[in-house]
Amino acid sequence: MSRIQELQNFTTQVRRDILRMVHAVNSGHPGGSLGCAEFLTVLYQEVMHYSTNFSMDGKDEDLFFLSNGHISPVYYSVLAHSGFFPVKELATFRKLNTRLQGHPTTHEGLPGVRIASGSLGQGMSVAIGAAQAKKLNGDDSLIYTLHGDGELQEGQVWEAMMYAAGKKVDNLISTVDYNGQQIDGSTDNVMPMGDLKAKFEAFGWDVLEIKEGNDIEAIIMGLKEAKSRTGKGKPVCILLHTVMGNGVDFMMHTHAWHGKAPNDEQLAIGLAQNAETLGDY
Repeated sequence: MSRIQELQNFTTQVRRDILRMVHAVNSGHPGGSLGCAEFLTVLYQEVMHYSTNFSMDGKDEDLFFLSNGHISPVYYSVLAHSGFFPVKELATFRKLNTRLQGHPTTHEGLPGVRIASGSLGQGMSVAIGAAQAKKLNGDDSLIYTLHGDGELQEGQVWEAMMYAAGKKVDNLISTVDYNGQQIDGSTDNVMPMGDLKAKFEAFGWDVLEIKEGNDIEAIIMGLKEAKSRTGKGKPVCILLHTVMGNGVDFMMHTHAWHGKAPNDEQLAIGLAQNAETLGDY
């Protein structure tokens, strides 16, 4: 089996997990989670250097910060299948007094989660602090972040972008899930953001685009290219063009599944489109 096929199988299982987790509690955010399944799979299975012997200081490790915390289902699934905690714990998603809350939290000590996120717009600021700490400690590891495109409507993101460029935080790679959808409709209808590439560049960032953001090989190539651009005086941005709800045909290309759980029939259809590969929890 090729490495690409292994990563595709991993992604397929992650999609199954997302559907089952959200369905079980009739709550959660499947759309963006499905759209980012390939990206987080590649990031954790192919690109980042880390230890599953988790510690909050993350010394000599690459660190990831999920800013758009509502897509926690994909995050939890990838962390579990990457060895941070037992896969069977995915069955506790969004239940009372469990570690897998609807938005990631830190007070329960879930391995892999470094910040509580879900209040949109804050992840980049935290990541910049972590990136500067790496530099102060002589640690050459990288900081990765993921943001929703609708999240960029928060002003704090742009303040953080300006700071990162001004302070030459060049060990930071921030990815924007550029699917054009948010909870109330398309981003163009809610708050048009114009030319994001030009805006990031105007703020002093080095920007690259992954046009096929649900293609594993394209993501691998894009992340490797992003890594090659670090250490050159500028923070790096990836505009990742994804499809919301990717892999489940009736969820794709619409904001309707941003925060809506499938019913029993819809779950069966979605699972049928994603055959089990690693074993369900």
